[in-house]
Amino acid sequence: MSGTDHPVATIDAAPLLASPGVISVVEALASGERDVRFVGGCVRDLLVDRDIADIDVATPDTPEEVTRLLEDRGIKVVPTGLSHGTVTAVVEGRGIEVTTLRVDVATDGRHAEVAFTGDWQADAARRDFTINAMSLRPSGDLFDYFGGRGDLADGRVRFVGDAAGRIAEDRLRVLRYFRFLAHYGHGVPDRQAMAACASARSCLGRLAAERIQSELFGLLGAPHPLPALDLMASSGVLENVLPEANELTTLGALTGIDDRDPVRRLAALTPAAGAAVARRLRCSKAVRRRLARLAPPALALESDWPVPDQRQALYDLGAQTFRDLVLLAWAADRAWKASRWRAMLDTVARWENPRFPLRGRDVLAAGIRPGPEVKAILGDVEAWWRREDFRPDRTSCLERLAATAGRTT
Repeated sequence: MSGTDHPVATIDAAPLLASPGVISVVEALASGERDVRFVGGCVRDLLVDRDIADIDVATPDTPEEVTRLLEDRGIKVVPTGLSHGTVTAVVEGRGIEVTTLRVDVATDGRHAEVAFTGDWQADAARRDFTINAMSLRPSGDLFDYFGGRGDLADGRVRFVGDAAGRIAEDRLRVLRYFRFLAHYGHGVPDRQAMAACASARSCLGRLAAERIQSELFGLLGAPHPLPALDLMASSGVLENVLPEANELTTLGALTGIDDRDPVRRLAALTPAAGAAVARRLRCSKAVRRRLARLAPPALALESDWPVPDQRQALYDLGAQTFRDLVLLAWAADRAWKASRWRAMLDTVARWENPRFPLRGRDVLAAGIRPGPEVKAILGDVEAWWRREDFRPDRTSCLERLAATAGRTT
């Protein structure tokens, strides 16, 4: 342990210990007066009173000793990253990452070779940003070697140590910087960090597409991503990772009306190329399909569309696609006819796609022989049902079928 390893404050750690599973892991690792601490995002988000998604824990004990301590208490252990000192304790159906303190021995611009250590400050020094380098004992003792608590309060995202050197260790930190800036930053950005990110922009093309996607989606999910994206654009970073991004104005408007959906926001940011971007970034098939539906020649909505026409589009496109198109059209509407677009969203909220009451067997029962005519007659009746605004029930549709079939025999 470092000789300067003293807490800077005492805070309430109870929110991190709200789960019996977390308590059982901490108690197992702390047996024999061992020093175990919460680290990373859970400490950061506790300090700013945000929802805590994941619990991460660190300890000077080796992965083998960690495994023994946990298994002695009947806790399942998964060796998720032994070469980097990480195992996952599985309790109550959730995973809690436990990592041995470590230092970087060598880096290649993306991955690091590590050695284990007992020095908490040395471990914190290898983390990316000061706001991620704090640690917290279950007792509430807060350790902050690099001023992360002050940076967090001031909305400043700052690298631990020399920004250019930290990026040279891992190029992905450029995108992580802007993602954290979107979620935690405000005011004037750190000058050294911005200069280092701009200098490293030409190296970003060598990052794995999936990693770029993850960071971009994380950034786009921030409440207000536009300031960070503006800084990405002015530094040349955005052009290197997302050259298709040419519409920040619509995205800015969208962030005032949407639900922080990163896929829809990507469509607003790349209106003509969302589907191509999704393929390049190796997004899931579901995301690729969704963006393809929003790219030209997608349905062009107008704020004064009659409700029956909206229902027809809902029937064809489904509620999610129609809602996406409404929000994108609203964001692009410089006249800002908010009440009309809001009424469209109300239509979506009330909509449940009706099921056409008839099937092919109903046409056969009406005396039509199997063949192309069955589909044609069924289509004629469905078209009539749609023109009637989906109101006719099965009985009415069967009567229409009988009349249609009678005209064809």
